[in-house]
Amino acid sequence: MPHVAPVHWKKLAGVFEKSGWKYIRTKGDHLVYIKKGFVRPILIPMYKQVPTFIVQNNLRTAKISREEYFKLLSSEK
Repeated sequence: MPHVAPVHWKKLAGVFEKSGWKYIRTKGDHLVYIKKGFVRPILIPMYKQVPTFIVQNNLRTAKISREEYFKLLSSEK
């Protein structure tokens, strides 16, 4: 399986939207997403390349597996 690499913020936002997360607001240069049943929101910085550790932390918070992430990411292209 490929490793999680830095990704553009628009692609990452699309992954979470396809996973059922809803955009609620922008705070500074961060997009904030929520989903019913989850206490913590997902924060996506509007960077050209979102660092790997931020992607992995958001996946962990959203309880999205690596397999599901790559499936959603490939359908985003």
